[in-house]
This record gives sequence, C-alpha cells and structure tokens, in this order.
Amino acid sequence: MSAQKKREMQVAALENGTAIDHIPPDRLFKVANLLGLEKMNNTITIGNNFKSSKMGSKGVIKISDKFFQEDIINRIALIAPNVILNIIRDFEVVEKKAVILPDEITALVKCNNPKCITNNEPMPTHFDVIDREKGTLRCRYCERKINKEDIVLK
Repeated sequence: MSAQKKREMQVAALENGTAIDHIPPDRLFKVANLLGLEKMNNTITIGNNFKSSKMGSKGVIKISDKFFQEDIINRIALIAPNVILNIIRDFEVVEKKAVILPDEITALVKCNNPKCITNNEPMPTHFDVIDREKGTLRCRYCERKINKEDIVLK
C-alpha cells in the first residue's frame, strides 16, 4: 500500500459538514467540550497528535452535517486561536478560513474580577481584545485583563 493511501486512511472523508483542523493537541478536548460534541447525534471524528508540518502535531475534529454560527466560531478562537475551519459539501472544501479573535467579545467570557459589575448584576460581559497573539482580553467595565489560559467561558 502506498504512503499516500495510508495517509488517507487515517481519518474518514467527510461528505458534508465541518472539519476543524490545526487544533493545538493540548486544546483539542477543550474545543470538543466547548462545541458540546457529547450532545450531538452527528457522526464525529476526533483525532489527536497527527503529524503537522506547521505545528509538529495537531488535533482534528470532523462533524458531519453540522455548520457553526459565528458566535461558536468566536468561542473556538478564545481557546484555540488560528485553527482552520473547513466547510465541506459533497466531499469538497467549499470554504476555508482561519479562526481569529474578533476585536470585541460580548457575553462569552466570565470576568475573573469578583467585584466586576457583570458578576454582581444580570448583565452581559463585554471584552476588548487587546493582544490577539497572546489572547489577552480587557473587561470594558472593570478594565481587568485576562490572559488566554485564564479565560472561563460562560
């Protein structure tokens, strides 16, 4: 069997759905949890520690017949920035985009300042992204900075 054929057999092809590629291996299960994969009835393939020329190793999630809204994509960017989202129809990639943090994030992240008004009143949080590379956010209400590793999703 050729090396190319063996490579193709590692992960089954997807007819229609979403493939999330280039997930850092240590973030794969956080992404899976964030997407609520355990509650889905779709066919799901999860692979981790695949060889990657860009990253060394990577994780991949494929979900058949599922296409995500922008707010879910933003959530992925919070915990695993720079993943590649592939939209697949009839076994062909019809859209490919890098997931990046938006300029602002509303109602997705909990402020880690216990005295922040968003933790004491029924109101949505609002954060500005101040460093995309490091994944640093700043609360608009109390101005507390939160780094990527300290982010708690609502």
